[in-house]
Order: sequence, then structure tokens, then C-alpha cells
Amino acid sequence: MTVLHLRRARTSLVLDARGPGLPRVVHWGGDVGDLDDDALLQLTEATVAPVVPSSFDGPSTLSLLPEAAAGWSGRPVLAGHRGRADWATAFRLDDLDVDDTPGATARVTVRARDAGARLSVTVELTLDPTGLLLLRHRLRNDGDTAYELRELTPVLPVPAVATELLDLTGRWCRERAPQRHPWPMGTWVREGRHGRTGHDATLLLVAGTAGFGFRHGEVWAVHTAWSGDHVTFAERRPSGEAVLGGGELLTPGEILLDPGESYATPLLYAVWSDTGLDGLSDVLHTHLRARPSHPRGPRPVTLNVWEAVYFDHDLDRLRALADRAAEVGVERYVLDDGWFRGRRHDRAGLGDWWVDEDVWPDGLQPLIDHVRGHGMRFGLWVEPEMVNPDSDLFRTHPEWVLQVPGRLPPAWRQQQVLDLAEPGAYAHLLARLDALLSGHDGISYLKWDHNRDLTEAGHHGRPGVHAQTEAVYRLLDELRRRHPDVEIESCASGGGRVDLEILARTDRVWASDCNDALERLAIQRWTGLLLPPELVGTHIGPERSHTTHRGHDLGFRAITALFGHHGIEWDIASISDRERAELTAWVALHKRLRPLLHSGRTVRVDHSDSAVWAHGVVAYDGSAAVYAVSRLATSVAQVPGPVRLPGLDPGRRYAVRPSAGVPGPATLDRSAPPWLAHGVTLTGAALATVGLQLPALHPEQALLLEVTAVG
Repeated sequence: MTVLHLRRARTSLVLDARGPGLPRVVHWGGDVGDLDDDALLQLTEATVAPVVPSSFDGPSTLSLLPEAAAGWSGRPVLAGHRGRADWATAFRLDDLDVDDTPGATARVTVRARDAGARLSVTVELTLDPTGLLLLRHRLRNDGDTAYELRELTPVLPVPAVATELLDLTGRWCRERAPQRHPWPMGTWVREGRHGRTGHDATLLLVAGTAGFGFRHGEVWAVHTAWSGDHVTFAERRPSGEAVLGGGELLTPGEILLDPGESYATPLLYAVWSDTGLDGLSDVLHTHLRARPSHPRGPRPVTLNVWEAVYFDHDLDRLRALADRAAEVGVERYVLDDGWFRGRRHDRAGLGDWWVDEDVWPDGLQPLIDHVRGHGMRFGLWVEPEMVNPDSDLFRTHPEWVLQVPGRLPPAWRQQQVLDLAEPGAYAHLLARLDALLSGHDGISYLKWDHNRDLTEAGHHGRPGVHAQTEAVYRLLDELRRRHPDVEIESCASGGGRVDLEILARTDRVWASDCNDALERLAIQRWTGLLLPPELVGTHIGPERSHTTHRGHDLGFRAITALFGHHGIEWDIASISDRERAELTAWVALHKRLRPLLHSGRTVRVDHSDSAVWAHGVVAYDGSAAVYAVSRLATSVAQVPGPVRLPGLDPGRRYAVRPSAGVPGPATLDRSAPPWLAHGVTLTGAALATVGLQLPALHPEQALLLEVTAVG
């Protein structure tokens, strides 16, 4: 065996695979250079911890799967038993496959077994050309009796210089709220027990050097790619080890491996950067955009009719809404909740996926044809995993509900969850969705909602979240196979199911049910830590928010919604001519900027005044950029100081000007600095280092700046 060194995009992974146990991660982080075998061996020996008093007699080693047999006394990453036996392991390395073809994704497969515990483990590691590291464990039961698995969680070591932690939390309509604190001794555990990713899920758990920000500091981060119950954690031990990890959160009795059976963990995405949080995002966004399944072509401007009509489905009104949508430049029209049998409110009908003949006597095709006649695409809202007790499906098959025998889980939005691991329920749902798509000419988009947590989610008396999550993946995969041209949005009461495993099967996420532009600024900023703009639905809502009742002018709402998969959620058939003209201009601006917004590098600005937020997208070739500067609230400083514009080529000159063709913020005329009238031309270095003085914006106002390389 040997010491391996994988290098991609300024990232190094060094593995001590000399045995006899599982490989040890010697280093994961910045590129350590071109080291020969002797230098790698010396680096490995130089990083072995010393033996200290009142400790083991030899050095402890932190392998890819830390074990008590090797001195690990932290949070168990493998836990299980076979009738109270085989609860401890000491894996021995069997085999190692390495594919380190230059320019391609590097792959390492490690196989090890514990003959005494009658278990085998396979560790799969990949380091892709962006520097993104993926890690997965597979555990196999080699015994002749069942093995109950309680935990299997991939972990990676982080160096002692990482002294702060940042993760995200939230709730419905307030997703992706950051929280940050020192990383002390002990364990910081984030568990999601919602049966879906959860509004409070941390997209990334980040460890970094003191004071790291968007544009500076060394940071390490992990993402657990799983849409069911999951755990992500950071742990620092007095013995000196520090790790980040994540995996599936298993309920007792959920995974019982019969002889010969295996269990695979969710993928753990791991990324390092020495240029702060934006560096993490750059790696992740580049990786996602390189996927074969990543959406190609312009992302269509979308109108969702929910906040325009709610459950009041009237064909003439919906046609008129489509007419107005076409006028302002909409490219996709989505009919939301209320089209199927018995669905006049949210207390009935879920599960009965037939078009309601009373409301739609001629079916949906007349509306679809009208929408497509304007050159727009047509989409439809569904919530396939749910069922109302007041539905024909529930009355016919009450046994098709996830439940503990003898009682239903507490009601949530008057609905329960279909047990998709039940073959009959799965087949029925697949048939109905397939018939819906096959039976209409022109449905090219599904807004796939998921409006409740999975509580007491039992399948045949056993815990059922794992089986349910896998069944949802199978259902989406099969629908995509049958209808490859249909796009699917992951919505779960807004941002309740946002993770990279659901996004392997869907084309965007709905970041939040909240369209309040002020709230959305934060939600979108932190969702963008993981996802590029084109995967995040960002809509212009009405002047007064449906969820917060806060009011904003159209410019602030439009600028906030510009940086994403753009759309509208507003009754635009009832707005004034002036509003319609302005909305048309904002949609046209988005279309003009869309090639840049959906392909460039996301940058976020660290400003000394917390009431001033700025962010932007910069073309990878440095030719252009667009930045938004927003004033969130008043602050002590009436003039908060220059705003830096990062990410540009330092040696090139750039012309900076406000976006033309759309109204500026209300304060622009009175407080505009001199350069704003005709623009300014400066080097990228000057814009990033000195910045620009901007108007003294009122709270909840924003200014959009376009930047173009000259010469």
C-alpha cells in the first residue's frame, strides 16, 4: 500500500493507505505542491500526533471511518449490533483502486473488512476537476444473521486553524438564516427529523479561520445530500482532532441488514477554499453547472398564478392573466393548486389527481392551448406525496398512509403522507402522474410541492422515512425517464426540500413561500451559498407581501428577483398601465442580463455597515458584471461609505453605470454622487479596493449597476 496524493484546482487530498487499517486523511485543503513518494511519506509521518500523558500508549489515527479500536473517543460514526454482538469494529484494509487520470475526476475505492464482526465496508472518494470532494460509505453484512445499523456517517478532518463555525437555520418563510459562533471543544450537531430536508436545514456547515467572510479566510464545508432525516456535525476533541461529517439520521430499527445486504450512505459533499465563502460557492456552482442534467438554455421567465387567483379557478380570468403575462414578456405560465377534484380549499382533494370536471368541464387543454398560443410554456402544480383524509383515495385506501398501526399522525394542513414504499400506492401515483402528462398536449413543467413534515412515519409497523425517501427518488427518476422534456421544481412549503440529491432529479428549487423582497434578500443570499442563481426560483411578488404584509416599490422587488430563475407571483391583470410598463421593462432587463446571471461567478460584498448589502455576478472571462446594492435599514452613518465591487480582473478597465431603461430608486435624484450621471471608468483593482460612493438610499431601496470591460 502507499500514500496517495490527489490534486485538483488548488485542492489537495493526501491519504495514508499503507494499512493495516482504513486509510487516514493526512491533509484535505490547499494544494501542497508536487511531492514525490519520499516527501509524501515524510509529510505523513510529520502529521502523526504525539503520545501524551494519560492517553493511549501509541499514536491514535483518525481514519476515513474513525473507530474506537484506533483510539477514537468522539461521536460514533458507525454504530450497530447483531443481537448485542459485533457492536465494535476494527476494519483491515483489503483492496485499493485508484484512478487519477490527469484532467478527469480522481477516484479512490477502498475495501476493508472485519472478519470478527462479519462486516465489510467500501469507501468511495472522488475529487473532481473543480476541487470538490465527494465521500460515501457502503456497509455489507457478511454474517449469517441480521445486523441492525444505527449510524454510518462519513467524516473528514479539519485543521486546528479552523476556529469558527457557520451554519444556517430557519423556518417557513424565513429560510436560510445564518448563525455563527466560535468552535469550542465538543460537538455541534444539526439534526433534521422532518422526513424532508427541512426549512431549518443547514445547506452547508462551514468551519473557518477566525473572521472569515465572503471574500477572505480559509474555510472547509460539508453538505449532506439527502432529502430525508439527516445529521450534519462538527466535533473538536481535547486530543486534538477536529472533524466535519454528515449522513442519514436513522430511526431505531429502520435499517436491518439481512445476510449479504448492504447500506450506502448519502453522498457527503466537501469543499475547501482560501478565498472565503464565495470561494466555496464558486466550486459548488461550477460543479453543478458541469452536470449532464443541469438545465441548459435560457431559464424561462415564469408566472405562477397562486397569489393572483388562489383557489378561484375561472377559465376566462386565467386566460386574461395569460394575455397580460405574454404582454410583459413571461415565457412560462404555471397553474397552481386548485385544478383537481374536490379542491376548492386546502382541506380536501389531495390524492385525487383527476381534473375537476365541475370547474373544468372541457379539461385543462383549452387553457393550455391559450397559453401556448402566446408562445409560452405551461406548467402545473402537484403535491403527489400527500393525501387529504377528505379524498376518494384516502377513503378507498386508508392503509396507504405512513402511520404507526392503530393511529394517524397529527394532522398538518389537513393532510397525511402517502406511503410510497407500499407498492400499490407507488404504482397508483405513478400511473396518475403519467396519465396527467401523457393525456395533455403541452404540460412541460411540474411544481412539485410537499407541505408537511413526516411524523410517526411508519411503514408496516417499522420506521419508514428511509424507504419513503428512496421511493420518492425512484418515482422522480421514472417520471423523468418517461417524460424527459418535463421540468420539475422542488417546492416544500417553499424551501423545505433543498439539497443536492433532490436536485439530481429536479431543475430548480422554490427558495421560500415568502416573496417579501427584504426577506428574500437574505434567503437568496444564503441559498446561493450552495446553489447557482439559475437553480433558485426568484419571483416579483405584489406590492404588499402576502406573507408579511410589508410593502415595497416595484424597483426593489424587481432587483431582488433579478438574481435567480426569474418570475412573477402577482395578479398582473389588475395592475395599472404604469406598473405594467415598468414590469415589462424589468422583465426585458432580466432577459438581457440572463446569459451573464446564469453563467457567471457569484460574489457577495462584506460591508462595514450591516444595513448595506451588495452582491453581484461576474463573467468568468472578466468581460462584464452586474451588482445590486441594497439599503436594508437606517444606520448611524447617513453616508455608509464606498461599496467595493469585487471579482473583476484587477488589470482591466471597466465602465460602471446604473442599468438603463428601468426606474432608479426614489432617492437617486437628490443624493446622487457626481459620477452617477454619466458613469465612471476605473480598473478592477480600484473598484475592488476603493469602491464607489453610492446614493444615500432610503431603507428598502436598491440600485442596480452594470459593469463592462473597455479596451
